[in-house]
Formats: sequence, C-alpha cells, structure tokens
Amino acid sequence: MFRWLAGRGASSRKVSNELAQISPEVWLSVVGALPFLGGLSHAENEALRQRAAWLLASKNFSAAQGLVLTDQIMLSIAAQAALPVLNLNPALYEGWIDIIVYPGGFLTPRVEVDESGVVHEYMAEASGEAWEGGPVILSWEDAGPGREPANNVVIHEFAHKLDQYGSDTDGMPNLAAHPELEPRRWSKTLDESLSAFTRALDALEASIPEDVDPESEEGQVWYDSLPLDPYAATDEAEFFAVSSEAFFVDPLQLCTSLPQWYALLAQYYRQDPLRRLASV
Repeated sequence: MFRWLAGRGASSRKVSNELAQISPEVWLSVVGALPFLGGLSHAENEALRQRAAWLLASKNFSAAQGLVLTDQIMLSIAAQAALPVLNLNPALYEGWIDIIVYPGGFLTPRVEVDESGVVHEYMAEASGEAWEGGPVILSWEDAGPGREPANNVVIHEFAHKLDQYGSDTDGMPNLAAHPELEPRRWSKTLDESLSAFTRALDALEASIPEDVDPESEEGQVWYDSLPLDPYAATDEAEFFAVSSEAFFVDPLQLCTSLPQWYALLAQYYRQDPLRRLASV
C-alpha cells in the first residue's frame, strides 16, 4: 500500500549514524531556517536536537515522485515534528514507522457520504496526511522553509498522530501523563472554542461583499483576521491540529482570540510559544 502511495519511483533511506547524532553545525543551519524555533533556551535546543535524533533513528523516510531525499530534508522534518513532543514522551509517536515525502502536493483517496446517503469516492490534492496506524505523508514544498509562516503541515500531521495515540481521532490527545487535565474539562474547552471559532468564521463569511471571491487574494484578506485557518472548523480533530500549528508558529492571535484554548494547549504541550517567541 505504501509503495502505491509513493509510486514506482519511490526510494527509501535509512538514517546514517552521523545524521542520527546530528552535529551542532548542521543542527544550527536547520534551526536557523525555521524562525518559530527561535527563542529556545540552550537546554530546550539541546532537548529538541535529541528528540529529532530519536525520530530520525526510529522512522523510515521514503521519497516519492523523484524527490531526492537529502539529509537536510529529513532533519528539517524531524526538527519540526520534534517540537510538539519537546516536553512530552516521544513514545507518543510510536505505533507506526513510515514518513513519505513528495516534492509537492499529492493525490490521496477520499470517501464522502452525502445527505442522501450516496457514497462518493474520488482523489483530492493534499499537502499532508496522517493515517491511523500508518504513515505520515508530507509535501516538501509545503513542509520546507519558506512557506506561509502561519501554517505548518508537519506540526499539523504530527498533532494528528498525538490525537490518534491510544484513542479515537477526536481532538483529545492521550492525557494519561497529564493528571492535571481532566478529559471533561478538555472536551468542554474544545467544544466551546470550536463553537466560538465557527461563529466567528460564519460572521466573517457573511460580511464578505458579494462581488468579492472568497478564494481570491482580495478575499483572503478577510480571512487573515481569523486566529486559525478556516479548515479548523471542519471538526474537533482538525481544530486540534490546526490550533497546534498556530500555537507553535503564530501564537498571538490564538492566545488573544481563544485564551482558554491556548492555555489548555500550553498545559498539554508544556510549552508557552508566545512567551518564547516574544523574546526573539
């Protein structure tokens, strides 16, 4: 199945001992290209490097559609994926081994059931996927340095992996190591925050003039006022994943608009990116 995903030109790479150990010089070049990693203390930076090394050593990277899978690509992905588990047990990423990297967006099968109960199967373009018990699939064009600063497909998909660990994909990650976070409180804050965001999105879309195409650059200006990408309104799982992106790479609007949800994420991830990035 993974071979089909990657295509006939797929190639896999085992991480060398040298890369798994990550020299300080190579590490600094990768971290320097990812601005949201700025503000890490020396201890945090070293912990992130160790988490990235663990991930490189425990996962199998495969390239698709002719992409040349370089050390730089694998290390950049590992550094980003390691950030959510900087202060968590990396075992939360266990239970699967494959990371498939495409040069750009890729097609993935979709199944939807309409209001009449008719099943529709089709192929849709995606920049990332996280299959339950299966691979993380990424577009390097969207995952590498230089893409939209408020978006991060690597953190998004690895947040789904945290959500999937030991439970349904429902926007509530495993809280076993967080006795201070009651599931009832998480569910309540999640539901209230998702509802508040959905109301804000509905009000915004109703205010866009009829002569403005919401999908145009002009229309995008309206959506830029939201704390999250509109895709967050899809369901609880996507709300958690999109929120995790914003939490780590563009936390100010999230903290301002949904302070209780931001505080809950800070408790779960045991990090405060807003404070950290403010010092940069």
